[in-house]
Amino acid sequence: MRIACKIDSILALSGHDCHAHFPHSKSNLMTTKHKTIKFVDIHSIKGPNMWTYVPVLEAWVDIGELEECPSDTVPGFSERLESWLPGLIEHRCSIGERGGFLQRLRSGTWPGHILEHVTLELQSLAGLPGGFGRARETSVRGLYKVIVNAWHEEVTRKALETGAALVMAAMENKPFDVAAAVEELRDLTDDKCLGPSTACIVDAAEKQGIPHIRLNEGNLVQLGYGAAQRRIWTAETDCTSAIAETISRDKDLTKTLLSQVGLPIPEGRLVDSAADAWAAAQDIGLPVVVKPSDANHGRGVFINLNTEEQINKAYAVAVEEGSGVIVERFIRGNEHRLLVVGGKLVAAARGEIAAVVGDGKHTVLQLIELQLNSDPRRGNTEDHPLNPIRIDSAAELELERQGFTSDAVPPAGVDVLIQRNGNVAIDVTDLVHPEVAAAVELAADVVGLDIAGIDMVNEDVSKPLSETRGAIVEVNAGPGLLMHLKPAEGKPRPVGKAIVEHLFPNQVNGRIPVVGVSGVHHLNDTARCVAAGLQLLGKHVGLSCTDGLYFDDTCLESKDCAHWGPSRRVLLNRAVEAAVIENNHHVICKEGLAYDRCLVGIVTNLPKDALIPERYIEDEDKLYSLVRTQVDVVLKGGCSVLNADDPMVLEMADLSDGEVILFSENAASGAIVAHLQAGKRAVALKAGEICLLKGDTATPVASRSGSASTHTAALAATAALWFMELSAQQIAQALQKGNAQ
Repeated sequence: MRIACKIDSILALSGHDCHAHFPHSKSNLMTTKHKTIKFVDIHSIKGPNMWTYVPVLEAWVDIGELEECPSDTVPGFSERLESWLPGLIEHRCSIGERGGFLQRLRSGTWPGHILEHVTLELQSLAGLPGGFGRARETSVRGLYKVIVNAWHEEVTRKALETGAALVMAAMENKPFDVAAAVEELRDLTDDKCLGPSTACIVDAAEKQGIPHIRLNEGNLVQLGYGAAQRRIWTAETDCTSAIAETISRDKDLTKTLLSQVGLPIPEGRLVDSAADAWAAAQDIGLPVVVKPSDANHGRGVFINLNTEEQINKAYAVAVEEGSGVIVERFIRGNEHRLLVVGGKLVAAARGEIAAVVGDGKHTVLQLIELQLNSDPRRGNTEDHPLNPIRIDSAAELELERQGFTSDAVPPAGVDVLIQRNGNVAIDVTDLVHPEVAAAVELAADVVGLDIAGIDMVNEDVSKPLSETRGAIVEVNAGPGLLMHLKPAEGKPRPVGKAIVEHLFPNQVNGRIPVVGVSGVHHLNDTARCVAAGLQLLGKHVGLSCTDGLYFDDTCLESKDCAHWGPSRRVLLNRAVEAAVIENNHHVICKEGLAYDRCLVGIVTNLPKDALIPERYIEDEDKLYSLVRTQVDVVLKGGCSVLNADDPMVLEMADLSDGEVILFSENAASGAIVAHLQAGKRAVALKAGEICLLKGDTATPVASRSGSASTHTAALAATAALWFMELSAQQIAQALQKGNAQ
């Protein structure tokens, strides 16, 4: 029997790590004579595949004469690599313990294997930790397949190229700027991969078993498939109305609506000139706040203004930042951000003042760098909960009020305030008073946002608002989540989980029934019959097969659509309630499956002549490892439908996480009899009829007719539809309709 575990079986099915046990296993065919790492080709495999369950890049790497240069034969190579990438100590490799890869490196391993680990480490340093990697020999001497998890294709391609250059520099004892290379990869990662707010929601969805599809190069993501899908765009969802978002951007309108339901807001009004701003300030009472009416991220916001000169300066900046300017009462206290999801408060964070202490030697700017920006929590990446402190126009005004400029040298011991409210990044969720929570929940509801970031100024959120005179100053759509995920102080909050549970309550997984049809022959007929049967259940069915792309009986494309792109379109279609997707062994090899998991996985056959030598699928074990992917992705509550007449397919029965229904042209075959004796179900020909078999019961479905190809397709489709709870009569109708189409 073949090894059941997919990842472990790769060692047996595809060759061990770079000569670990078979140093002379390759043919004598030499590749181009060179002593460097060359990429022959890089293939993007976008879905579950023979290697693993996630997208990978499969790089064909020619190491030429380096085949004769394992790592232990190159003086200083291991030491250089370890010093450049100290994180390699965490790579367990096939040894299975910390430092395992370094043991392999010191005892001797080949550049293909080394490139795998270096690429993974570079991706980790770029902000993409973990991941899958393998390096496998091919039958061509010096040619390896290096497979690495592709979080984003462009990032991983760059990591592979950088990794090859780094490995060669270490082998040739040449300098290599690791820090610059990592910074370039990190910039590419920040540019191409999901942002932290979106990523935390996607991660939470995966933990709930919900698949996801990225819909653009930004942060628009589909969670779930077909009619069961939901969409997010950062922290906005398909329930976030355009009206509510527009209201939230209009600060004056938001305040009006909040005040109408009795929520505390700072008094204020729109102004149309600096003179009007001063007049409003006098009416409201000093001190005041001046800010754009549609402010974002605190730009152009000036607080605690007490003089006409200060208000004139603030107005001049604020009017350039937005479409209007508001003057409102200054509320004493700290700025807070309270996150409301689905009508419930789920997280709260507090900001604090940013100040420096004079030493009589350094300027304010220098003190900021020495005392504030030197804090390791401050930085410009998602790993830093606090932003660097900069002198903007609001800070300049604050310094001026204290009699300083940014170039001034404050006397020793003098406190200098830079920002009255620094980054909001101190978790206070457990301190929030129920009255405060109720107020912000009502505010989100009044504006109409399902996810809202409520900005409140309050001296103490652990006390009722009536005691602290706190007020809500803004209601924000699409709030950032990083302050709650990585607070500077306090506990991280599972805000992604809260959003996913809001979108998919009661552990709903966002899935529709997906039937995958794999193997080599009879796939198209099988897929069409299954699709016809699902329509009989009253479902709108998407079908991608060799004949074309279908929505119910409507043909959307009349060409071969049995590959990744059209199949993905089926899963994107919000009208599709069930999907049937054909994937032959070539598609799995080149592109992977279009879905992460399926309810039903069918494998029709695996003939010995179906090898793919041009992709180094050159023996039955590799072919088996390739096609078993269809069985590996069957859900626990699903079913694998397998051909008992094909010995290699029959072996896959032990791999299924779900039920197994065998089918055969001979009801008396040993495999069918043993399967039934074990209390399991089967479909087979008996006395010329297709029958549903369970125990001693045989329920006829349809008479045997047509070619051998039709028999296989009809039997396989019957088994799948039986699992989908169609009656014998409905199955017979589906077989007739599917064959007639």
